[in-house]
Amino acid sequence: MGFLTKTVSAKSGTANGSAITIIAEGNKFSGDMSIVGKMHIDGAFEGNISSMDNISIGKNGHVHGVVKANYITVCGLLEGEVICDELQIDRGGKVVATVVSKIMAIHPEGNFIGERRMKEVSMIEHTPQVESGIDAIDSLPNKVTLSTEEESA
Repeated sequence: MGFLTKTVSAKSGTANGSAITIIAEGNKFSGDMSIVGKMHIDGAFEGNISSMDNISIGKNGHVHGVVKANYITVCGLLEGEVICDELQIDRGGKVVATVVSKIMAIHPEGNFIGERRMKEVSMIEHTPQVESGIDAIDSLPNKVTLSTEEESA
């Protein structure tokens, strides 16, 4: 299985000097990837991708795995699990996945099969007053305990 990764210089004048990583059409790549900067996939990728930036999947692109990014645009096929702030499924794009996102937009000629959940604020932001594991256990609701006690009575 061969692969081709190509880095293209960013526009001069970009603040962070990031580049675009491209997996070209006809090439296959597999593994776990953590990337800084933007990524465009027109080939095939199987594995996990984590990016603090944007990922786009071209009309000939096929990604299977776990994809985490800030913003994801799909014109090809994305299968697996998606975690992002915003997911956009464009014309001809197909997502077959469990999606966790704040925003999800689907073009009328795009396809989505799966489950979508809202991206939640982390538990640390909800309960900053919890200082230890014992405090966290004490703060759990009594619902499960009451249900169990009622059944044994």
